[in-house]
Amino acid sequence: MNDRVEFPDDRTDDRRTITSGFFEREVYLSREETAAFLHDLADQLEAGSSFTISASEWEIPFDYSDPVEVEIEFSEHSDRELEIELEFTEPSGGDDLSVR
Repeated sequence: MNDRVEFPDDRTDDRRTITSGFFEREVYLSREETAAFLHDLADQLEAGSSFTISASEWEIPFDYSDPVEVEIEFSEHSDRELEIELEFTEPSGGDDLSVR
């Protein structure tokens, strides 16, 4: 099993690998595509502490540490909206370790 979690439009291996800077994309998926994506992500979470999120033009390999932050937000301003956000944090090295 590899560590790749692919969006349904994933068709090519000619991708830009993103490892620094800022990157953001919104993707609209069907219910079935969303479920498949979340199943793939869940499989990678169970398997280890790294995964690669990818689409046809980009990929983001990422190592993370526990805990994973899960944020639930509900809003009813103009439309009812439920937002579920997962936040993965890169493992810290021990560079902040000191003895006093």
